[in-house]
Amino acid sequence: MATPVNAATHLRRLIECRSVTPNDAGAQDYLADVLTKAGFRVERLTFSEPGSADVANLFATIGTGAPHLVFAGHTDVVPPGDEARWRHPPFAAEIADERIFGRGAVDMKGGVAAFLAAALERLAEKPLKGSLSLLITGDEEGVAVNGTVKVVAWAKEKGVRFDAALVGEPTSVQHLGDTVKIGRRGSLSGTLVVTGRQGHVAYPHLADNPVPMLARMVAAVSAFKLDDGNADFQPSNLEFVGLETNSTAFNVIPSEARARFNIRFNDHWSQMSLNAIIRRIASEEGDAEIHFQPGASDWFLTKPGKLTETIAAAIKDVTGLAPEPSTGGGTSDARFFKDICPVVEFGLVGKTMHQVDESVPLAELEALTRIYRRFIDRILG
Repeated sequence: MATPVNAATHLRRLIECRSVTPNDAGAQDYLADVLTKAGFRVERLTFSEPGSADVANLFATIGTGAPHLVFAGHTDVVPPGDEARWRHPPFAAEIADERIFGRGAVDMKGGVAAFLAAALERLAEKPLKGSLSLLITGDEEGVAVNGTVKVVAWAKEKGVRFDAALVGEPTSVQHLGDTVKIGRRGSLSGTLVVTGRQGHVAYPHLADNPVPMLARMVAAVSAFKLDDGNADFQPSNLEFVGLETNSTAFNVIPSEARARFNIRFNDHWSQMSLNAIIRRIASEEGDAEIHFQPGASDWFLTKPGKLTETIAAAIKDVTGLAPEPSTGGGTSDARFFKDICPVVEFGLVGKTMHQVDESVPLAELEALTRIYRRFIDRILG
């Protein structure tokens, strides 16, 4: 095997690929080439779903038997926004002030590059005791229906068994190694719909305005306290994120009013119980339809054990920090592993993710590579 290149080199090549969801733009081609040359068995998987774009995914494995460690990541990125506001072009992967700039540097091409470098470094020195896989999707920043969830299902059908999963999301808050995600709250989105009768504003007795009823429903649902949280999770919360009607004129009473909401929920709730409570509260104010969006995610929690202890030990080896276990933040692809193996998330400091001039310090990228290397050694060494 040739001498492995460092994580910075991999990251620059990945950033140069304009892989805004759902386009791959060559990012997975680069990974496939590197992994194949290193001896991995590489599968290229494209999945489809009506109403959504086709998505490219990559699954690469080396070694045999147990334990089987899978690293999950994504090469898709969010749009760069106004590129004129970037000091360094978002897809040029320029180095300045000891940092690599570019969209995806933190979320999460940096994590993919660091794990790739760590894995190839280990393989160049000695063989693994077990199996190592990389599961890379192009659908994490999008609707997440043609990515990790389908690759995991495909692997299960093939008889692949995972013993532990590491997702390389940027979990660190202030310093690399200060936080490890051991769980996430679930996410459920929906829309309240109240139907009335359209009419002229000057003749309200000839119409039925749905807005006042919707306003009462929004107030009642917003006032309901879901829970106080617990030792594992912060409180559940429901937030209304949009109010709209089908009228665009000031002198027309609308025939329909809608309110969109999202719930982040902990282990006090399930999707079914939330569905029931929202319907009950809304019905106390009047008649409404409630439409829940597909793609909802459940909460998950990885209890303390070998996996959490191993990542914590690897972090402390390199940084001297004892990471704080956390279940805060939004959803991630870790949720797709919760029913098949223990899973944790750990990666770079997330301060610049999704921002203009997203960037990662070279020293931090190198330190993450060393942490991943020690993690691999402890699991498969």
